[in-house]
Amino acid sequence: MRRDYIDIGYSPKDTDLICEFHIEPSAGINFEEAATHMAGESSIDSWTEIATLSPELAEKLKPHVFYANEKAQTVRVAYSEDLFELGSVPQILSAVAGNILSMKIVDNLRLQDIAFPKSVLSSFRGPNFGLPGIRELVGVQDRPLIGTIVKPKVGLNSEKHAEVAYNSFAGGCDLVKDDENLTDQKFNSFEKRAELTLKLAGKAEAETGEKKMYLCNVTAPTCKEMIRRMNVLKDLGASYAMIDIVPVGWTA
Repeated sequence: MRRDYIDIGYSPKDTDLICEFHIEPSAGINFEEAATHMAGESSIDSWTEIATLSPELAEKLKPHVFYANEKAQTVRVAYSEDLFELGSVPQILSAVAGNILSMKIVDNLRLQDIAFPKSVLSSFRGPNFGLPGIRELVGVQDRPLIGTIVKPKVGLNSEKHAEVAYNSFAGGCDLVKDDENLTDQKFNSFEKRAELTLKLAGKAEAETGEKKMYLCNVTAPTCKEMIRRMNVLKDLGASYAMIDIVPVGWTA
């Protein structure tokens, strides 16, 4: 990499995606060198010279390090929106929070903030319901929605788990969810927990006259298994589920 992406005079465009990074250069590397390497590696450049990167292409897609504060170890980089696939969180993260985090030229690198242009934001459809939709589903408009998570997070058997959920529903909770650590353990299997808890959620609805939402955790080792668990819930009459998005990934 021989290009210099430090461009303090650059004014970000409305179409730029802007990231703020905390950078701690490795020994013997100055701050601006680390910043320009990070900016290049997260966009069009690499650790070595690229013969196929034409000057025209580099000029069109190059990143701009428009803010650099060595004392605060902070830089801000503006990237062209054309560098990113619309609607793809994995691709965006692979660029600005991917292999750059393990570059030898830095001891520490952290993505601290990110601002998306409208073109990128509008490519994500957003939640299907949002808070107004959830309120409509539950039938609650004039008070806070009340939810809880069954605790301890793991250790209860399926019967005790369902009992704790029922007591929460009967006590006024609108929503009860599994803890993210609880999936399909031998002491509390997914199918049995789902069946028993949904049954008692229905009992609480009948007793209170209120809509109750039980979010059973369908997080699983594979997408195929998650779909199977979703179908189990559907067959049991469930309308809701939860998935732990961080470990399973954005695409799932």
